[in-house]
Amino acid sequence: MGDQLRINLDEPRYDQSNFYGRLQHFFGITDWRLCVKTDQELNEAKDLLQKYRLGQEPPGTTEEQIWYAKRLYESAFHPDTGDKQNVIGRMSFQVPGGMILTGAMLTFYKSTPAVVFWQWANQSFNALVNYTNRNAKSQLTEQQMAVAYVSATSAALVTALGLKKSLAKKASTLMQRFVPFAAVAAANCINIPLMRQNEIQNGITVCDDKGNELGESKLAAAKGITQVVVSRIIMAAPGMTILPVVMERLEKQAWLRRNPRLNAPFQTLACGLMLTFMTPTACSLFNQKCSLSTSMLSKYEPQVYAAMQNKCGGKVPDTVYFNKGL
Repeated sequence: MGDQLRINLDEPRYDQSNFYGRLQHFFGITDWRLCVKTDQELNEAKDLLQKYRLGQEPPGTTEEQIWYAKRLYESAFHPDTGDKQNVIGRMSFQVPGGMILTGAMLTFYKSTPAVVFWQWANQSFNALVNYTNRNAKSQLTEQQMAVAYVSATSAALVTALGLKKSLAKKASTLMQRFVPFAAVAAANCINIPLMRQNEIQNGITVCDDKGNELGESKLAAAKGITQVVVSRIIMAAPGMTILPVVMERLEKQAWLRRNPRLNAPFQTLACGLMLTFMTPTACSLFNQKCSLSTSMLSKYEPQVYAAMQNKCGGKVPDTVYFNKGL
């Protein structure tokens, strides 16, 4: 490859300033097939990218090979630390993990023990995903992680069991089917902020457009975490709101009444199909490289803004950027 054709590995392949570009990007790195890649394949991809940065890639290496290596790398390594993420916490595992848990919550919503077990399993999964995809520059103690996990699980169980009890005699079976979604939404509003509480308390690192660190902002942390909460709820919404309506009708059909064992696998596969599209779609709603106007910082965090002025010699950029996490 000639120098003029060198790929900028610090930038995504597709334009992240618009939704379609972000959608193309996240379709690539949330592809569930990537979660079964071996450590050897992932390490080889990382090694190829490192060699490419130094201009030492093997002769004959194509652009597509570099792009594929970058896709593999981004699906498995944390953007802040470069550390390999645990498999279950990767966004590429969101489809297989989410389809099993969501399908089970929607199928076994009538039994109290089943509600308790599957809500606990789902929040355990969510806690791991939230921790894996946090902004890694903010450290979290084991005690803080435990509080976040217990609080989110408790919120999910209280919401699910409370609604289940209140709707058991009054509401239609269709309304009862929406209980799992209400529990998941409530838990997300607690789990994610608590898992990332250090960012809210101490601020998140913000940088200029060249990646130079300028300071720590609590306002940036609040914005990033809010966007992640919204994304996660929207990610789960279609499968947990459309599928109950579909199942309410299908379960009246003679063929499903004759074969009730098909209920669970059908809902699980349907959830998987929806998550295949909704995972990248929800991740694409907001730019991963989130931005914040420094005029907002001067208004709500004047001390942070003043520190930036000192660091920048009075020439503070109009916008700062930070990794909002996933």
